[in-house]
This record gives sequence, C-alpha cells and structure tokens, in this order.
Amino acid sequence: MKMLGNSSRGLLSIQKQLLYRTCVLSIALYGFQLWFFKGAPTVKNITELKKMQQRAALWITGAFQTSPSKGIEAIVGLIPITLYLCKLNGRHYLHYAFIPSSHVINSLLDS
Repeated sequence: MKMLGNSSRGLLSIQKQLLYRTCVLSIALYGFQLWFFKGAPTVKNITELKKMQQRAALWITGAFQTSPSKGIEAIVGLIPITLYLCKLNGRHYLHYAFIPSSHVINSLLDS
C-alpha cells in the first residue's frame, strides 16, 4: 500500500480511505463471526485490528507516528474497530433472522 501513495504523490486521501474500507477491512474481518461472540477471548484479535487501523489512518493522512490515533481516525472518518465489529455482528444477526423457516440453514441454527 505504501507504493500506491505517499504524502507528495500517488493516490488521494479519499482514494486511500476507500481502498482501506473496501479491500483491507473486508479481508481482515473475513470470518470474524468465528471469534467475535459473547464470552470469547477477543483481546488479542482486537488489539491487532486496532494497530492495523492506526497504521492505515496514518497512511491515509500522511501524519506522523506520534499523532494521537483516535484523533487521526476521526479526521479520516473511520469508526473504532470495536464498534465496527458490533455493527457487522448486528447485521449478521438480522440476516439470520430473516432466513425463511424452510431453509436448510435454519435446521443447523436451531441445533
């Protein structure tokens, strides 16, 4: 990603943000339902995701490494990764709630 843009040339910051949201987050959070549920030990995974998001926010803005991560993420427009995981988790619960009762997956979810 560093080859795609730096502070003087390359991708614009809005393009970097779009790349991060569409590609990087979707790859990093693929299968998060396997480890992000109530009662699961998620501290290590969330810590790694927070570091990833901080590095991405610094790359998008071109800010220094000593900049406050929460402030840079707010400037970029990224929500905290824990809230993003909760949002995705809620969407998946809604998705499962609207599966027809005759669907094969419902027999697996009931057990």
